[in-house]
Amino acid sequence: MSRPPRRPEGPRRPARTPFRATSAPATPAPEPRQPDRHREGARGRPDAAGEAAPARDRDRAEGGTLWLYGLHTVAAALANPRRRNRRLLLTAEAEQALAARLPRPWPLQAERAERGRFQTFLPEDAVHQGAALLAEPLPPVPLDEVLARSRGTVLLLDQVTDPRNVGAILRSAAAFGAAAVVMQDRNAPPETGAMARAAVGALDGVPVAREVNLARTIQTLQKAGYWVMGLAGEAREELARARPRDRPVALVLGAEDSGLRRLQRETCDELVRLPISGAVESLNVSVAAAVALYELAREG
Repeated sequence: MSRPPRRPEGPRRPARTPFRATSAPATPAPEPRQPDRHREGARGRPDAAGEAAPARDRDRAEGGTLWLYGLHTVAAALANPRRRNRRLLLTAEAEQALAARLPRPWPLQAERAERGRFQTFLPEDAVHQGAALLAEPLPPVPLDEVLARSRGTVLLLDQVTDPRNVGAILRSAAAFGAAAVVMQDRNAPPETGAMARAAVGALDGVPVAREVNLARTIQTLQKAGYWVMGLAGEAREELARARPRDRPVALVLGAEDSGLRRLQRETCDELVRLPISGAVESLNVSVAAAVALYELAREG
């Protein structure tokens, strides 16, 4: 009995894989658009020939690194001995400006790049000024090390998750001589290029400690002689009147939408507020941090 003729096979579909296939099909299929993971900063990296990384890799650099950008940010990172740097890309103009700001020798050799090249691995709205540095994130600083070096104001951020807000807070902390900024291991943003850009160099100048439990950290600061004040809009006492003159202060700031959580409120020594008018319900957390730090730093 003869067998029926075999049904011709259609073209085989390439195996689906979350990474780049080892051999591309004859007619490449369009790459699927990846969901936004709300990560700012580096968007991949160019290879040795200067080609752009695939679009799906632009929101992260490889190997746990990130792109820092902007002249102030790059100069501060190069001057920080704790920072481990991988690549430095500069336009001709940026190289001259960076050399004027930070005299050579630099920790690594700069690579010359055209301005258009930065758009292949940085966010579209990145104000890079022709300078980008591929680097590893800074390791957190132990809180006891911070307290041994300085008795300045300590800022504790209770679930402040916007990296730009954190960066702006770091900038204010540097401006008013704060000893450190403390964030949680969880519910806090990792170091990103957007955070570093908003900090304008302060990310490499202000120690950042990451703690598992903020309530226990508050207790640690209290045992170390700090008066811990939580900033809350409904508090009766104003910060200017309540701040102590005989001991250092730790200030706890909550997320703009929800404020301080219950456990942090109960653990603080005192809740205080800023004297804003009734026309405004609240301030952005980074603005509130700047005003509060100014009040704590001024004499009188």
